[in-house]
Amino acid sequence: MPPAKKRTRSYDSAKIRAAVLAQFGNVREAVVGLTAEQLALPTALGDWTVRELVSHLAMAVESVNRTIELSAELSTQQPAPTPVLPLLRWPFVTADLAPDISRDVKEVAASASPDELFERTAGRIAALLPATPDDRMITTRVGAMRLGDFLVTRTIELIVHTDDLNQAVAGLGVPYDRQALAACTRLLADALAVKAPGASTEVRIPPYAVVQCVEGPRHTRGTPPNVVETDPLTWIRLATGRTTWREALDAAHVSASGERADLGGLLPLMR
Repeated sequence: MPPAKKRTRSYDSAKIRAAVLAQFGNVREAVVGLTAEQLALPTALGDWTVRELVSHLAMAVESVNRTIELSAELSTQQPAPTPVLPLLRWPFVTADLAPDISRDVKEVAASASPDELFERTAGRIAALLPATPDDRMITTRVGAMRLGDFLVTRTIELIVHTDDLNQAVAGLGVPYDRQALAACTRLLADALAVKAPGASTEVRIPPYAVVQCVEGPRHTRGTPPNVVETDPLTWIRLATGRTTWREALDAAHVSASGERADLGGLLPLMR
């Protein structure tokens, strides 16, 4: 994948911070009521149980705490790391981390109950995040990033895995924070435009995102000849491999018109 050339969308810092905390809170509230039987249920994520999935959700936010603490330690020893990972590159560099993440998840899930993990993480982020600016350079698993950019990636982790949790536990119904869902949708839509640059196809994900992509004749006025439209959760499932293009079409969860409107060969964007 070549370096991203698309101009990065700007995100409102206060809204992103509030969204991450709100979605984390939504999951935490649901996790408190899970029974031992529910925690032992399987998920669609390989051999992960619900217990391991909710541990990963806690880890997605705990990683913010760890990177903030590490950046504070490094700032007293050496210059801040050079930013090497633009936000729009993040969706394309996470797949290789899966084995390490799975190992860490299993260790964390075995070390403490979900309630303990969420309580500890909530207390730490409440103390660390307000005092740390968005332009603080942090070291993540995939390289140096701005804290503000890393927080946007947390909306993907939280929304995608909240959906996984809702799919695994019937009737759980963890709500999706609107701002977190919007940021997740937009970043994954922009990632599609990076992967397939062009302006022949318009992808609409109301009410959050519209992007143009795919090489071909550029459309400038009137109704675009190639249009794809879907809802945010279907888009997120397509972009992360939770459902396939054909499944979404057959279920009428996505509409596609025009000879360049078939996105099946471009999806998923990340796994």
